[in-house]
Amino acid sequence: MLSADSVYSQSYSEFHWSIPEHYNIAQDACDKWADGSGRLALIQQQSDGQIKRYTFDQLKTWSDSLAAAWQAQGIQAGDRIAILLAQGLETALAHLATYKIGAIAMPLFTLFGTDALRYRLNDSGASTLVTDQQGLDTVLLLREQLPQLKHLYQSDSPHNQGPALSLWQAIQTHPNPAPSTLKTRADDPALLIYTSGTTGSAKGALHAHRVLLGHLPGVEMSHNFLPPGEGLMWTPADWAWIGGLLDVLLPAWHHGIPVLAYRFPKFDAQATWQLMSEHGVTHTFLPPTALKMLRRSQWSREQWPLKLQSIASGGESLGAQLLDWAKLELGITINEFYGQTECNMIVSSCSAWFPGQAGKIGKAVPGHKVAIVDEQGHIQQPGVEGHIAVQSPDPVMFLGYWQRPDATHEKFVGDWLLTGDKGMQDEEGYIQFVGRDDDVITSSGYRIGPGPIEDGLMGHPAVAMAAVIGVPDPERTEVVKAFIVLKEDIEPSQELVQEIQDHIKRRVAAHEYPRLIEFVDALPMTTTGKVIRHALRKLSP
Repeated sequence: MLSADSVYSQSYSEFHWSIPEHYNIAQDACDKWADGSGRLALIQQQSDGQIKRYTFDQLKTWSDSLAAAWQAQGIQAGDRIAILLAQGLETALAHLATYKIGAIAMPLFTLFGTDALRYRLNDSGASTLVTDQQGLDTVLLLREQLPQLKHLYQSDSPHNQGPALSLWQAIQTHPNPAPSTLKTRADDPALLIYTSGTTGSAKGALHAHRVLLGHLPGVEMSHNFLPPGEGLMWTPADWAWIGGLLDVLLPAWHHGIPVLAYRFPKFDAQATWQLMSEHGVTHTFLPPTALKMLRRSQWSREQWPLKLQSIASGGESLGAQLLDWAKLELGITINEFYGQTECNMIVSSCSAWFPGQAGKIGKAVPGHKVAIVDEQGHIQQPGVEGHIAVQSPDPVMFLGYWQRPDATHEKFVGDWLLTGDKGMQDEEGYIQFVGRDDDVITSSGYRIGPGPIEDGLMGHPAVAMAAVIGVPDPERTEVVKAFIVLKEDIEPSQELVQEIQDHIKRRVAAHEYPRLIEFVDALPMTTTGKVIRHALRKLSP
C-alpha cells in the first residue's frame, strides 16, 4: 500500500511491483476475507427502499456454488460470460464465479440497445449470459442472431422458466461444492470490456487478473490512501464500466472495505445527498457531470450530514470553480485521476501528498511510467505538447484488443502505449490534459464513439447520410450532435427528431442518442469519401 507517511517523490522512485505468478481476482477480492467472521462486504439498497447486507462469507459460499453449477454445465476456463446487470448482489456473484473458474467476465451496460448487444455478444463469442427479466426480453429478440450463446441465466427469477435458467436455482443445486477457485496465473485473461473508438465498431479490451493489482496504487492515491477495512465506498458509475468495477468495487474488496450498491435509473442530485448521508458513505468516485449536478443542487448540512473523507473524479477535467466548491462546502479536495479502459488509473492528484492545480490532472501514479512523447515515441521536454503515453510492461495495461492484433499494434509506438490524448508535463511532474487525439465524445463521463451511432442513424428509413460529433455542454462536458441528410421527399420536423432519437435509444444505447439534430443538405467530405468532422464543428456554435 501507498502511505501518507512518505513523500510522493520517494514513493514514486522506490516503488516496485510484487506481482505473484499465480493470482485470482476472486480469491483476493472475496475469499481471503471469508473466514467465518461475518465481515460486511455489500450493502444493497433496492429500488423499493429495502436495505440488505451481505458478508464475504456469503459471497464466497454463493459464488463457489455458482462456479460449480457453471462447471457442471460445461462452462470452462477461457469461455466468455456476459453480465448484463446493474449494480447489485447478483452482478458481484457473477463476476466472482467467472473469475473462479478461469472464465472471462464481459460486463454489459443495461442501457445498451439491440445493435450494441448483438455486436458485443457475437464479437466476443460469449457462451453464457447473466441478466434480469428486462435484459432477457431484449436478448430473446436477438437469440437467432446469437449462434454461440448457449446458456441464459436470469437473476430475478427463483425458478427456471422458458429458455432461461434461474441463477439462484443454479446456486441452490450446488449448496456445498468443493473449493472451486482455479489456480490462475496473474497474466491469465479475466475481463473483457468494450470501449468506444472513432471508427468502426467498439473494440474489446482484454485484461488479465493482474489488472486489479495494477489499479491499487491509483485508487489509493486518489482517495488519500485507504484505511484497510474501514468506511464505505459507493459510486453512481455502473459496474459495467471500468470506473465502477475497478475504481471502486474490486479495489474496495481487496482492502476489505464494504461497498454500497445502488445505481439511480437517472442521476438525482437530491437523492444522492440523501443516499450518502443515510448510509454514511466515506469514499466515493463521482464523475464530473455528477459533481456539477450536485453543485447546482441545494444541500443542507443539517438535513443530510455527510461522513465523506475523499472524493475521486475522472473522465473529464474539473474546473477551478468545482474544486473550490467542494473544498468550501464539503471540506474535501477532490482528487482527479486519469486513465482509459486499456490502461487505467495511471495519473492522479493526491491532496495528502501535493497540492492540486486547476487544469492539471495530477502526477504519474507510483508504479507507472507516464510521459509525453512525440509521434516516434521520444520523450518531450517539459512544457512541450505531445501524446500522453504509458510504458509497457505495466500490470494495469490490457493484454490487447480481442481478436484485433492490428488494432493492438497500432496502439503502441515502441514500448509506449499511446492513450490517444494530448497533454503536457511541467517541471514538477504535473500533467495537463490538452485534448483528445481522436473523435471520441466525452459526455457525462462516458466515452462515446461516433461510429455505432452513425450506423444506427443510417438504419432509420428517413436517413440518407449521417455524421456525429460532440459539442460543448456546460453540464455534460459534451453532448452528441447528429448532422443528417434526409432521403428525398422526407421533410424535417420535430416529430421526426423525436422518432430518430428514440430509434438510437433502442438500437444503440439510451445514453448515446443525439440530443441535438441538425438536418443539412450535404455533409462535408474528403475526396476519398470521409466526413470532415472539424468542418462540422465549425457549423456548431
